[in-house]
Amino acid sequence: MSAVAEQTQLLADRITALEESSTLAMTKKARELAALGHKVISLSVGEPDFKTPAHICEAGKQAIDDGFHGYSPVAGFPDLRQAIADKLRRDNNIDWQPENIVVSTGAKHSLANAIQVLVNPGDEVIIFAPYWVSYSEMVKLAEGKAVIVDGAFENDFKVIPEQLEAAITPRTKVIMYASPNNPTGSVYSEAELRALGAVLEKHEDVFVLADEIYEYINFTGNGNFSMGSIPALKERVITVNGVAKGFAMTGWRIGFIGAAKWITQGVEKLQGQVTSGTCSIAQKAAVAAFTGTLEPTMEMAKAYQRRRDLVVKLLKDIPGFKVNVPQGAFYAFPDVSYYFGKSDGENTINNSDDFSLWLLNNSYVSTVAGSGFGAPDCIRISTAAADEKLEEAVARIKKAVETLK
Repeated sequence: MSAVAEQTQLLADRITALEESSTLAMTKKARELAALGHKVISLSVGEPDFKTPAHICEAGKQAIDDGFHGYSPVAGFPDLRQAIADKLRRDNNIDWQPENIVVSTGAKHSLANAIQVLVNPGDEVIIFAPYWVSYSEMVKLAEGKAVIVDGAFENDFKVIPEQLEAAITPRTKVIMYASPNNPTGSVYSEAELRALGAVLEKHEDVFVLADEIYEYINFTGNGNFSMGSIPALKERVITVNGVAKGFAMTGWRIGFIGAAKWITQGVEKLQGQVTSGTCSIAQKAAVAAFTGTLEPTMEMAKAYQRRRDLVVKLLKDIPGFKVNVPQGAFYAFPDVSYYFGKSDGENTINNSDDFSLWLLNNSYVSTVAGSGFGAPDCIRISTAAADEKLEEAVARIKKAVETLK
């Protein structure tokens, strides 16, 4: 056994039990191939290809000039918490005060915080699948049990009330979902969320963790409905959002929760012992994001919709691909199980992991296997890239799969 392997055995069990993020793993492999000189098109990472809007950048620069160089309050600067409370009232019909807001280092951090303060060992967390890769691992870290409920392809990957009701047990503590969804792009309508909410009204000890990070990238024309706006559920819904996707601010690392005061107090207590307050400069930029114009955000959303239309059309032209029409976010999530069991003469495709890796090695297009998202028949393709890159990528994929027999 190598020295590295021996040292790895010394890691805490909670770390060795964690799966590596499949999105980050594929991004790493794509970079390695690119470093060897291959012209890789990376469609594996969920990151906007737009720059942060100018007025937000200017606010960050001004914060530096104004001397916001020190530690920030654990829960966030008061003006940012107020701006977020105003945004929730304006956009989501959720009436929270600044004391109901905690700002963290990205929406991922916000989700992890909420799970840590609510979930005890053995508690069950219902996760609507397909789900973002880190949900189940966050539950695992909290020593909870992830209960996966699958949304059917035929229902646009969305879970229905009867499934939710059947999954709830006396051990259920939280349900988690994202709308718009990563990886599918599916959006739960107001009627669908109210129907799910009606189930939850009967289970007064079950909380809802609603991930709305893709809120502004919504192609339905109806806006994004928040379960936290349902009066009977308000005290039990933790709304998670941030600036990464809608404002192209992934690297600024600002996320937040809006929740009942006792929950935000718990999150603040946890955060105070782990990270303290997040970046002061980024917080001031986030104030400008939440209080300023949404015109750049809406322009980005239009571009994502155009790219969605382009990629769905091209993917549907690939034999064997089953493709739904995403209603939000910036992903396509085709079912590629038609190719399982097929071979190029040297390699046999057994599952979506094989298929995604095979595509990377044979077409130099980086995607992510659906297995990490709880959907092993699918692959995720990010559409957050220029039109010409998307066209070339799908053309490469189509040409590559022609060799599979």
